[in-house]
Amino acid sequence: MPQYLIERDIPGAGQLTAEELQAISQRSCAVLNAMGPQIKWLHSYVTDDRVYCLYVAASETQVREHAAQGGFPISRVAEVRSLIDPTTAG
Repeated sequence: MPQYLIERDIPGAGQLTAEELQAISQRSCAVLNAMGPQIKWLHSYVTDDRVYCLYVAASETQVREHAAQGGFPISRVAEVRSLIDPTTAG
C-alpha cells in the first residue's frame, strides 16, 4: 500500500504541550479507527511551525478524508516513491 507524507502548517506546533499532543493523537486515532484498516498513521515529526506525518493509505483521498474528519490542516500531500538512508550508499 502507498505511503504518504503530509505537511501540516501549524504555527507554534513546537510549543504544544505533551498533553496537547496526546489529545491530538487520540483524536487522530479515533478517526482512523472509524475509517477502518485501509489507512494507518505511522508517526509524525513536530517542528517549530509544522508537523510532518507519515501514513500508509490506499489513496490520497483517504488521507484527506482523515484530515477533514479530524479537523487537521493539510498544506501538502506527497506520495512516497522511494526511501533512502546511509545504507543506500552501499
